Amino acid sequence: EIQRARTFRAEPQPGSRKDLPVNCHRHVLRDGHFEDDAVPPPVFRHVGDAARHGFLRRLDFNFFTAQKNIAGIGRREQYSRIVSGFDVGACLSAVNDPQRRARWGLAPEDIVVGIIARLFKLKGHEDLFAIAPALLRQCPRIRFLIVGDGAWRARFENKARSLGLKQQFVFTGLVDPREIPGLIGIMDIVVHLSRREGLPRALPQALAAARPVVAYDCDGAREVCLENETGFLLRPGDLPGLTDRVLRLAADAGLREKLGKHGRNLVKDEFRVERMIDDLEHLYRKLAGSHGIQSP
Repeated sequence: EIQRARTFRAEPQPGSRKDLPVNCHRHVLRDGHFEDDAVPPPVFRHVGDAARHGFLRRLDFNFFTAQKNIAGIGRREQYSRIVSGFDVGACLSAVNDPQRRARWGLAPEDIVVGIIARLFKLKGHEDLFAIAPALLRQCPRIRFLIVGDGAWRARFENKARSLGLKQQFVFTGLVDPREIPGLIGIMDIVVHLSRREGLPRALPQALAAARPVVAYDCDGAREVCLENETGFLLRPGDLPGLTDRVLRLAADAGLREKLGKHGRNLVKDEFRVERMIDDLEHLYRKLAGSHGIQSP
């Protein structure tokens, strides 16, 4: 999954034992460590040692968060940043379609708070359930659109029932990725409450669709969720703050529009897949040239 994975590239110094690029594929860094076990940790320990001792000249990450240096691999000047592009056009054309709302049991007047994430631990759904009663007491028009599937779906459906909020929570289940822009279009507010992520695809998608975002300040979220510019950025687990920001957006259509427009302007060019391809090509041509390799 391109949107979840990050590519690591290490370029050896000329004259080293193996003057060949090293490519590894990893998920995100967390607290100074790589998150999964797809590549044995010794690989990264040796790469990190090589970078620190000058055997590697360049480290290139398709990686959104500044945590990349925490693992002690290389120096800041050895890094290049290339964002993971997507079909921005599909999100730019997303609209609040009443028929699509009706298909999911949502009325035109509902304030739809959406979350797009796997239904599992650390994705923040529990926090949304925790504040739902308070949100609905203040704004009974709020409905929650839960996009995605996962091992905890039954748990969350039971939670909605136990809170007496079965009608307020709509679970889409697993959807075709091509349906995501249309679903974002029928949302008024997009929340992303994950405790562990690189830069979640849902945030730039929501902003491209001119929807304001509320996100926890984890990993790469702050790169697009700019406080009071494209949405609101909160300390993880700040439930009073989360309640306040969602209610503020729910009550102010003008604020939603303003933040959404700023967000669209922020991501509409930088996150184009064509931009990503151009940046990758430029990077590889540059690296090839530094080795005296003539690119076509």
